[in-house]
Amino acid sequence: MNSIWAVARNTIKQALRIKIAVIFILLLVVLLPFMGISMTGDGSIKGRLQSFVSYGLSLTSLLLCLFTIVISIYTLSHDITHRQMYTVLTKPILRFQLILGKLLGVIILDVALLAIFASVIYAIAVSTPFFLKADEAELARLENEFFTARVSLTPDEADVKHEALETYQKLEEAGTLPEKMPYEDIMKDLIFQKKLERRAAIIGQELIWQFDNVKPLDPNESLFIKFKYDVSVNPPDLQVVGKWIIGDDRQLEYGQLLETPIYTIDRKDLIRTFHEFTVPADAVADDGYLAVGFFNPPSNNAVVIFPFDDGLRVLYRTGSFLPNFIRAIVLILFRLIFLACLGTFTATFLSFPVAILFCLMVFLTGTMSQFCLESFDYLSADIGYLYRYTLRIFVQLLPQFDKFNPAKFLVPAELLSWILLVKVFVVMICIKAMLLLLFALLIFNYKEIAKITI
Repeated sequence: MNSIWAVARNTIKQALRIKIAVIFILLLVVLLPFMGISMTGDGSIKGRLQSFVSYGLSLTSLLLCLFTIVISIYTLSHDITHRQMYTVLTKPILRFQLILGKLLGVIILDVALLAIFASVIYAIAVSTPFFLKADEAELARLENEFFTARVSLTPDEADVKHEALETYQKLEEAGTLPEKMPYEDIMKDLIFQKKLERRAAIIGQELIWQFDNVKPLDPNESLFIKFKYDVSVNPPDLQVVGKWIIGDDRQLEYGQLLETPIYTIDRKDLIRTFHEFTVPADAVADDGYLAVGFFNPPSNNAVVIFPFDDGLRVLYRTGSFLPNFIRAIVLILFRLIFLACLGTFTATFLSFPVAILFCLMVFLTGTMSQFCLESFDYLSADIGYLYRYTLRIFVQLLPQFDKFNPAKFLVPAELLSWILLVKVFVVMICIKAMLLLLFALLIFNYKEIAKITI
């Protein structure tokens, strides 16, 4: 163990002597405070904070990821290239201790730098409202919509396979099926259309979403309805009028006395833009049931469509900002640990430039994994099969950094749960990173460091 700690300390000293490491650190020291001052967002204090936290965490994560890749590769490949490995391995230290020591040194340095810059981001975010002299109303809004952690619920998607199959059979009987289009693709399009119909409010009709297990901490607090909608025809002022009904609609259906209140809210909102409004949490029934209805009045003269994924969400407070922020930072740390293992793995058998390029390719692919996976669905049938069983599998094996982006939780003040954090830890660290480390130990154990010539 003493040997591993000795190598780790030497790795930290070696990393801090590299000029590129100093450049990365200086960039963060200069840019983070500057971003805190210059970010304006939508002009509100909440918008400024959302922009700063989003870009601040993204910049910190990007630079530390690049830093980790360079350092984890350099510390090992430099010793091999400049033959410093000869003197190290002649000492009472085993090869696996050398690898573990260098990896530990990189991780310790990452933890220290991440803690420092995360503290800077947190301090700037917390002090910004007081620096800008926010009034009590604005502070209350920030407390409810930014400096908090909220559970986010989305409506369950309806099972429309049976409806899509009936439509397919009718098209087949009428002889109007698309030519040269596979059955799977036709059904996929029909299922998408049927799901979209369930999220479209026709003129003069109402859409109702039902939620179960809505459990706010306190019925005296608020629920948050977050939505964004599109329209079939753009209105002249690009705004849509809507009547929202929130509460337990089962009371109206059975004609019983109202035990929980039902709230009606009239709004006029800009299309294709996120909006959020609050209602008292006592609208939730005792069993956790809540219905959210939207009525599309004839005055809109257009079909109102709620997009998939981000069309409608119900949020309620379940925690505070600081624990959620810490969990987001831990999520970044998982990313750095994986990249440290990846860099150590590539340095055992690749030269420094090739290892850098390989790690950058993996990092960029992981950062755009969702885009890459979705793009395969738009390829032609012949090419699609080729990519589906080659590159698609490779992308799925990589960690999906964009899927677990901390800003996706902190900016909308959504809860990053411990359960999700544990899942990421198991998949990204315990499986993928440990496999890379195991391969690195195996390759380096049999690597020929020097040849004996006579």
